[in-house]
Amino acid sequence: MRETPAVDHRQPAAADYLQPLPAERSAYRWFLVLFIAVLAVKLLVAARLPLFVDETFYWLEGQHLAPAYSDLPGLTAWLARLGVSLGGNTELGLRLPFLMIAAAVPWLIMRITAREYGPVHGWQAGSFALLLPLAGTLGLLALPDAAMALATVLCIDAGARLLRQLSAGASLELALGLTIGALSHYRFIAVIGVGLLALLLVRDGRKALRDPRVWTAIAIGAAAWAPLVAWNLGNADAGLRFQLVDRHPWAFHWDGILFVVIQALMVTPLLFAALLAAGWRGYRGALPASRYFALLGGLLVLGFFSLGFFADTERVSFHWPLPGYLALLPLLPAVLDAWPRWLRGLTWLTAGLGLVMVMGYYVAVSVPDLRARAAAEKWYPSNFAGWDELADAVRLERGQMGPDARLVAGSFKIGAELGFALGDPRIPVLDHPLNIKHGRAPQLQLWNLAAGPRESWPAQFGQAWADAPVLLVIASSDVQYKHLLERYHHLCRKLGPLPPPQVVNVDHGRQRFLLFRFDSSMPTAGNCTAPAMAWIDSPVSGQRVARSFDIAGWAFKDGVGLERVEVTLDRKPVADVAYGASQPGTAAFWRISNDPNQPRVGFSGRVELGADVTTGRHWLGLRLHGADGSVEAWPEQPIEVR
Repeated sequence: MRETPAVDHRQPAAADYLQPLPAERSAYRWFLVLFIAVLAVKLLVAARLPLFVDETFYWLEGQHLAPAYSDLPGLTAWLARLGVSLGGNTELGLRLPFLMIAAAVPWLIMRITAREYGPVHGWQAGSFALLLPLAGTLGLLALPDAAMALATVLCIDAGARLLRQLSAGASLELALGLTIGALSHYRFIAVIGVGLLALLLVRDGRKALRDPRVWTAIAIGAAAWAPLVAWNLGNADAGLRFQLVDRHPWAFHWDGILFVVIQALMVTPLLFAALLAAGWRGYRGALPASRYFALLGGLLVLGFFSLGFFADTERVSFHWPLPGYLALLPLLPAVLDAWPRWLRGLTWLTAGLGLVMVMGYYVAVSVPDLRARAAAEKWYPSNFAGWDELADAVRLERGQMGPDARLVAGSFKIGAELGFALGDPRIPVLDHPLNIKHGRAPQLQLWNLAAGPRESWPAQFGQAWADAPVLLVIASSDVQYKHLLERYHHLCRKLGPLPPPQVVNVDHGRQRFLLFRFDSSMPTAGNCTAPAMAWIDSPVSGQRVARSFDIAGWAFKDGVGLERVEVTLDRKPVADVAYGASQPGTAAFWRISNDPNQPRVGFSGRVELGADVTTGRHWLGLRLHGADGSVEAWPEQPIEVR
């Protein structure tokens, strides 16, 4: 007789119900792998990547702690100071607080999405917060965007919680987000304005805005703007005018179309389309949270797109719409679920490739040889390049000048970069168009670091400057070439005739620094003596040449003139050329030139390359010999030897 199988009458344990589904486990594992991989790569790159100019100025602000500054509220400078205080005066130390803040963003996106749409969508949205190139590289540079992104996500989360249930906890989170945002950047005003509008357009949002706890949170956030308001009131609204008036043309221009195209490329095209579709789908959805995310994200993105047709095009602005994309991320997984599997996979793949490409750019910037090869390209990363070489040259020059030697920088860029490299936050800075263009001139004035004429330095910086030798460091590559001679003459009016410079050419001269030694015996006025100027008319940059080719151009040196022009290939002399041909067009263009040889400043000759010169790319340059004994290496240009 067969036995009847035993039947298990036990009730399933509670743990059986709590076991994550396979889809959730898979989404969680992918998120965790991505998070660890992205964070590890960012830490490695951040430790090697040369400091961007703005990063060093925030370091400088952090060495002069204040509630607010001419260009930004105080938080970025405070974080920079915290980073170097805990992690040392290194690239990674400076960036560490920003990396840690950025690391919290994908976890918050995951939490928001999981609460509203389930854990699978939560982990997927968190993964896209890592893959979205603008978000995945957050914190890699010590810039205000990391803190602003955190503030945005906190406000998004608080708003979604308030739509579900009015609570003190959600109001407190809103107050925290508004406070961090107010201390991060002027641009956070857009998040506040659009967020308030999004709540007003949702019925449950209007209900939330009638709660006194919400208005208490808003009042706390508004109070966080007080240091910035006080700074502007005390400084003739200089910061506000720069951010909202001076830097923007406020006239329609078609470059805005390019801004939209750049956004599609930076976000990656498929992910960009999916985010826009998510915003449209969420706006038409029935859930209050979906409409809130769609309105907040969509209006921010569209607002910045519209602004692109009227606002500043000279400075980097591709990161402006990031808060809008962050608001749309919780809606993204549902849209992708409706796409064919192959298209979903392609979206994940292209987003990952986009992040790899952006990370690859930063890796390339970190490798000196790759930077040097890009010297003739438009995308050459000038704001990252040359600072270590310059610092080494300055240390050598100051060592030769003696322990009393003082240092003066030609612009805020040089002052901040050398300040970080040398550990000196008190380097005086000459007036420069860049100081005004980037809103740093008022801050330098407040720190008493804006250097006036040379004869005023003892009174301005103390009598120790009276007889001390001074090393002036300028970057000729920071000025458009057509304005460079005018800049030299401006320096002569402030400092007197310029002594022969020590030239530091980085990456074939794409970054070019000039170091001038001044002492108290040198005149503070007189006929302008300036560094040499030159141009190679032929061969042109990138031209293919035979092993024997003609070279022609012009060169001059104001105040003293040139005696000799030498041609170099890969920094080695290969020919002397005839100098002194008449160039009336050159004299007419450089009308203020006082070179005694004008207009006889042309040169020409023939270059014969030896058998040791290989075919392929080489770098053609000049060595300019002044009548005062100076020798200046001119920037090189590539040629292809066939």
